[in-house]
Amino acid sequence: MVFFCWAKPSLQEQKDCLNKSSGFNYDSKYRGASAKPASSLKEDNELSKDGFLINHARVLVGSGLGTYEKGRLALENWRHFAFDWGFVDPKTSIQSGVKFCVCVKEFLPWVMMPLQVIYVNESRNSKKDVASFCFSGGTLQGHLLAGEERFSIEMDEKNQVWYEILSFSKPAHFLSFIGYPYVQLRQKFFVHQSSKAVIKHVTAS
Repeated sequence: MVFFCWAKPSLQEQKDCLNKSSGFNYDSKYRGASAKPASSLKEDNELSKDGFLINHARVLVGSGLGTYEKGRLALENWRHFAFDWGFVDPKTSIQSGVKFCVCVKEFLPWVMMPLQVIYVNESRNSKKDVASFCFSGGTLQGHLLAGEERFSIEMDEKNQVWYEILSFSKPAHFLSFIGYPYVQLRQKFFVHQSSKAVIKHVTAS
């Protein structure tokens, strides 16, 4: 099952997509694995043996607590998905267990891809002036891929603020299997566009 839509998906069409998507489409033993460091996932032989590929990017978006707070707000309001060719309903609550729909325009049709928030983590250490906020989405039945993707904003001990995307995925449908090289290019394009969107948000007055 794939969820297509010829026009930009309405809220009702997104809701119908989420209602029709049942459980996760990847093994439960990998649920929450995106919480691990990127280096750990890249060295996970079991993931690679099962056909999952790792996609990782970490981009410097600025410095200071103000930038971190703006970056956190950007993620909470889905500004990292604010494109002409793709979006998530910005009113979607980022809470564990909440389903959400990633809508992407591919050539003529739009594709609606259902996911569910796996976890939301936030930590602060005022003594070290470090902070981080992240959440992950896991793919549901009807998504073209199988796996998880984590989005995070972090302020390190040098006061630098980083936006990070980390995912593991593999084809979950015939269309994504035969077009996987294209899918991988789109993943890299998304990383680039998403990083630009976050930087634009945190540098706006």
